[in-house]
Amino acid sequence: MTGVTYHRFLSPLLLVLAAVGLVGLGGCTDVGVNPQSSATANNVFSEEGAYESYLAKLYGGLNVTGQEGPAGDADIGAISDEGFSQYMRLYWKMQELSTDEAVIAWNDNGIRRLNNHNWTASNQFSVGMYSRVFFQVSQANEFLRQSTEGRLSERNVGAERRQEIQQYRAEARFLRALSYWHGIDLFGDIPLVTEDFPRGAEAPEQSTREEIFNFIESELQAITNSDNEEVLPPPRQGEYGRADRAAAWMLLAKLYQNAPTYIGENRSSDVVEYTERIINAGYSLEDNQRHLFLADNHTADGVIFAIPQDGENTRHFGGTTFLAHAPVGNEMDPATFGLDFGWAGLRTTSAAVERYSGTDARDDFFFTEGQEKEIDATLTNGETTEDPIGAFSQGYAAPKFQNVTSDGQPGSNVTFPDTDFPMFRLADAYLMYAEATLRGGGGDEALALSLLNDLRERAGIGRDLSQGDLTLDFILDERSRELFWEGHRRTDLIRFDQFSENGVWPWKGGVQEGTTTQSFRNLYPIPASELRANPNLDQNEGY
Repeated sequence: MTGVTYHRFLSPLLLVLAAVGLVGLGGCTDVGVNPQSSATANNVFSEEGAYESYLAKLYGGLNVTGQEGPAGDADIGAISDEGFSQYMRLYWKMQELSTDEAVIAWNDNGIRRLNNHNWTASNQFSVGMYSRVFFQVSQANEFLRQSTEGRLSERNVGAERRQEIQQYRAEARFLRALSYWHGIDLFGDIPLVTEDFPRGAEAPEQSTREEIFNFIESELQAITNSDNEEVLPPPRQGEYGRADRAAAWMLLAKLYQNAPTYIGENRSSDVVEYTERIINAGYSLEDNQRHLFLADNHTADGVIFAIPQDGENTRHFGGTTFLAHAPVGNEMDPATFGLDFGWAGLRTTSAAVERYSGTDARDDFFFTEGQEKEIDATLTNGETTEDPIGAFSQGYAAPKFQNVTSDGQPGSNVTFPDTDFPMFRLADAYLMYAEATLRGGGGDEALALSLLNDLRERAGIGRDLSQGDLTLDFILDERSRELFWEGHRRTDLIRFDQFSENGVWPWKGGVQEGTTTQSFRNLYPIPASELRANPNLDQNEGY
């Protein structure tokens, strides 16, 4: 299964797998319902390459939107437009539109409520994200049910293939843990359902954040323990786009970094331990940060786990298709960015722009020609009826993700970029190590300073930091500068107590100068449709 083009493995067999393995998502927590199909799992998994194809579908769940591309047979029906339903497009909106890093001009039902901090339990984007989390969980569970030693014996799978499948099982457990982390981060207390949950049983109980935290922790520790049979490859030894131990270490570090939010504990010493493992695993910083977000970024250094996108094989309107097209409009020439046209929907706020100094090369991500830094009026999709796409001039554009290669050539398809999404990268591990050291994690302060100066030097600023510069406020701002528009901002602001009650930025709360919002907004609501489907669920406070 090759990394960049793994969606070539989404064969017609997956249409049968979908019938066998998927659950209905009218109520996502109705995970015990037996799907209706004339196919049987034994028939399906007797096919050559079935386990590889199913694993490809698990990875594909982070990327593609359905069984056809770019639209036509959606995985989930909880959202009105299949293009909106892509996993990373939904996750990005949850993480960025609710913060000071992104403003959107479109008026699709519910989308502006993310900017305004007035979303409800029926918000289609929040509902879609919840559905995506449990879609992934249900798929991973089914793979694990169908790949036990007993099942493999029934199907006369040979010893060599069994060894391969043990790694596949570890990868499935990683992907399930990843979605469960997204679930507890966004929604708090949600059901914990594993492959042991009996199909056809009653709806599951609601688990606490701490219970799911402990499950994620134990799963990731298990699949990174080389003494176990179900174990991920060592760092940098797996195929690109697939999980290795470094990806799992990064997820563990993320879990521990946010443990004060999730379980009320400071686990900074664990953040130090796991980020040190990553830092010492042989990765290196990409010399030019720009290359991390271009159409040939699968060759860039410092990427720990990426979601590959291929203009010929992964066609959808989410992920980097969305992130490349949506900022482009007004005086921006789409061809410059390797695109056929721009969608003119996304801008950033002056608060984000003003964090950069004049020598910081990372502000090259902003497009300013013909753009006003301040947003003076509630945005609409264009300012004139004659030119509804091109006239969106308020707010700087941020075409960080582009469909051109590092030598300036367009990607393979001008509609669907080749640009991969780098979910975890080395620079983030540097920043996490420094933050954990400041939070009492026991790290080396001199090393933390050196790592941050490495990032500053790459950005063209130089090694300008001294030990006295390292404060938590500086770390929060530096995370925004380095990881801008990469899907981290909401979680960071919550961890620093700057998201709802204490943080103010332009147009937060629907007010030009911004306003504080109530602390219950630190969690999104459990979808109203889930509450109706599962009487065991309680709504989050405030909704």
